[in-house]
Amino acid sequence: MDFNQDSSSPLESFQSRLRIALWFVIVCLLLLFFRFFWLQVIKHSKYSTASESNRIAIITTPSPRGLIIDRNGVVIARNFPSYSLEVTPAVLTIPIEQLIEDLNSIVRISPKDRLNFLRALQGAKKTESIPIRNFLNDEEVARFLSRRYAFPAVEVQVRYFREYPYQQLGAHLLGYTGRVSPKDREKLLAELEESSDDFMSDELRPFKIKGIQQVGKIGLEQSYEKELRGTVGYNEVEITAGGRVVRSLSSTPPIPGSNLSLAVDIKLQYLIEQLYGPRRGAAVVIEVTTGDVLAFVSMPTFNPNSFVDGIDADLWKKLNDSLEKPLFNRPLRGTYPPGSTFKPFMALAALEGKFRTPEQTIFDPGFFKFGNTVFRDDAKGGHGNVNLRESIAVSCDTYYYMLARDMGINSISSFMKNLGLGQVTGIDINGEVKGILPSKEWKKAYYSDPLKQKWNEGDTISIGIGQGYNSYTILQLAQATSILANRGIVMKPHLVKMIEDPISHDKTLTVPSETTRLTFKKESLDVVTEGMIGVNITGTGKVPFAGVTYPVAGKTGTAQVFSLGGKDYNANFVSEFKRDHALYIAFAPADKPKYALALVVENTGFGATSAAPIARSALDYLMLNAWPEGVPKWKTVP
Repeated sequence: MDFNQDSSSPLESFQSRLRIALWFVIVCLLLLFFRFFWLQVIKHSKYSTASESNRIAIITTPSPRGLIIDRNGVVIARNFPSYSLEVTPAVLTIPIEQLIEDLNSIVRISPKDRLNFLRALQGAKKTESIPIRNFLNDEEVARFLSRRYAFPAVEVQVRYFREYPYQQLGAHLLGYTGRVSPKDREKLLAELEESSDDFMSDELRPFKIKGIQQVGKIGLEQSYEKELRGTVGYNEVEITAGGRVVRSLSSTPPIPGSNLSLAVDIKLQYLIEQLYGPRRGAAVVIEVTTGDVLAFVSMPTFNPNSFVDGIDADLWKKLNDSLEKPLFNRPLRGTYPPGSTFKPFMALAALEGKFRTPEQTIFDPGFFKFGNTVFRDDAKGGHGNVNLRESIAVSCDTYYYMLARDMGINSISSFMKNLGLGQVTGIDINGEVKGILPSKEWKKAYYSDPLKQKWNEGDTISIGIGQGYNSYTILQLAQATSILANRGIVMKPHLVKMIEDPISHDKTLTVPSETTRLTFKKESLDVVTEGMIGVNITGTGKVPFAGVTYPVAGKTGTAQVFSLGGKDYNANFVSEFKRDHALYIAFAPADKPKYALALVVENTGFGATSAAPIARSALDYLMLNAWPEGVPKWKTVP
């Protein structure tokens, strides 16, 4: 063995290994330094914000919705406090499904509650408190609190919910609120982008939507959603990594929504709804000089309270499948042939267009023949010689068959458009439809078959008595009657009269200030009014208006729903939904009009027997403060 090897070899080997280790440490230090520089300098802003977000949470406080009050101070939509069982996901230590089952053993969690909770959970922040069950009673609260220690993620909270104290009354004009749907949230996000809330930081702005739990779905609740909603409150709190609140950093209280004061007289609304009973139909009453809508009736109706916390699936199906269509807003969206209520407007058009003079007569044999078609009058033997006033009072069809032929569809359509028929009125509630104002242009656009697009002169004849293609809303008929009563002055109809600030109590009028005047001759208006007064004295409305102590200008109407192909009409042999509609229009007092109305009672036959009696009772209430016998008295809900 050679004992003369180089003795420095182990040392050099050690030094070599030391240099490698040193370089490794240097590289690691450089990597650490670079990472430190990247996080602390280049990405400082991003991670500083994220760190702060993990330390600070925003808890929203919903704002109470504004009240809805009728013209006499009766509260018809309000809020009430109730207990809610709420879950904070960040504090949960067990699976959601297990939590639900455990809670259900103490306080019933229905399938609907489960579904709503799981939907709300999606996309919600873990620090948000999410309701799993609303409307707990005192016994249920006590039962839960006795086991509170077993549910660290669950709390009992007091929240405000929407309430309609008169239940079904005025449901279609009020509408209802409901939980925020994905579609609602999209609208709110779009609204937020257009918002100019300069006082709100970019971090807080998204929480403005998170705190909105209920929105208006239809009716005034939807149309005045921004005003009624108010402003969400915020609490900035410091939290632990587990999501528990350590302390409060700042607080911004919610601002309640504005109150709506309506033009509606809810007592009148109640009276008319009671008079309809189980029958279907629509009624609108307007204050002539202001455009205030005093009543906006759609029958049958529904209970909007059923929608506040999410409607039961069985009830929703029942309401949607019903042939009565209780969810359908008839005054706003239902369209009807006006029948003989169209005749006063035709008479005014005839006088203004010089197609007739007041005393000019026609002979009515009980029918009008046009080409090979015979148009029948309601009076089989005819009315004999009839002038314009008498044609309105006795509702002579033949007079208006001839008048329509002489005027032509262009003159009729142009005149009725000015009265607002077949046009949206612009009332302050969403969803209004136009209906149909017949014209050559309309028919050409409506039909795709070229053979059906041409306007035939025979089409015009039925237009004259409010049949044919005529199809208008009851709101439009009430508006046209109001224009007639107001001597040509057009007032835009509106349901809301003023908006009240919840803090300062300042009130802002919402009544439209703009008016339009149609230049009708005084003589023309006087003659038509005289004819309408005659309706209730010697004409078709004399029975329901017998003994009336104030002058009323009115007109009955019966509108055909289903064509019988020339056969005589007999309600006993026609199914209910194919029977004629009963209509009535009126204004009173006739000499100095204050109120105008229009109404329809569906599938009940003659206007004089079904619709006019409702109008009489409504006008007696307005003019004389009289309440009809047999109708339950109005009671104000505390």
